[in-house]
Amino acid sequence: VSTSHLQLAAFALGTVGWILCTVSMGIVEWRVWHVDNTTIISSGIAWVGIWKVCFISYLHVSPGYKEQFCHKFSGYDSSIPHEIYAAQGLLLIAMFMGLLGLTATIFALRNICMGITHKTLITRFFLVGGFFYVFAGLCVLIPVSWNFYSVTHNQSIAFPPSSYMPSSPAAQEAGAAIPIGIVAVILLLLSGTFSLSYRLPVTANTITK
Repeated sequence: VSTSHLQLAAFALGTVGWILCTVSMGIVEWRVWHVDNTTIISSGIAWVGIWKVCFISYLHVSPGYKEQFCHKFSGYDSSIPHEIYAAQGLLLIAMFMGLLGLTATIFALRNICMGITHKTLITRFFLVGGFFYVFAGLCVLIPVSWNFYSVTHNQSIAFPPSSYMPSSPAAQEAGAAIPIGIVAVILLLLSGTFSLSYRLPVTANTITK
C-alpha cells in the first residue's frame, strides 16, 4: 500500500475530474450572449449550452413557461456550429472513458489493499486506468478549447427562428462550464500521469506470473 500513494491520489483526482466533466456537460452556461434587443430576451442575456439555449423572458413565448425559455438542439438544427455538436459527442465519450478509468484504478487498488501482489495484473490495470484518464482529459480539452476560441472571436450562430435568438450577440463571454471543463482536464491528465507512473517493487513475496 505504501507504494501506491500517487495512485490513490490519481483515484481521488480522477473522481473529482470525472464529476466536473459531468457537471460541465449538463449545465447550459457554456457561452454567455449579451444582446441589445430585449423585446423577448428581457434580461439581455442568453446562455448557450451544448444541448440547449436559454434566456429569461417576461413574454409568454412558449406553452407553460413565462419567465425562462429554453430551446433544445436537435440533429435537424444544421445551423448549429460544429463545436457544439463535437462537444456533445466528446463529452459523452469522456464521461464513459473516465468511468472506465475509475473502475480500472479501483480494481488495482483493491488488489494492493488485499495483499495480492500480482505485478503484471496490477501494473496493467493502472496503465489501463491511466490511459482512460488521459483520453478522457483530451476529449474534454478539445470542446472546451474550441468553444473558448469561438467566444474570444465573438462568433455568431445562425439559430433557427423557433429559438427566438439573434444570429449575433453584441458581445459574449465564456460561461461557467468552460472553467469547470478546464479544471476537469487538469485533474484527469494528472490522474492519468499518476496512474501511468506506478511501479510495483520487487520483493521476495512478489508473484510475477
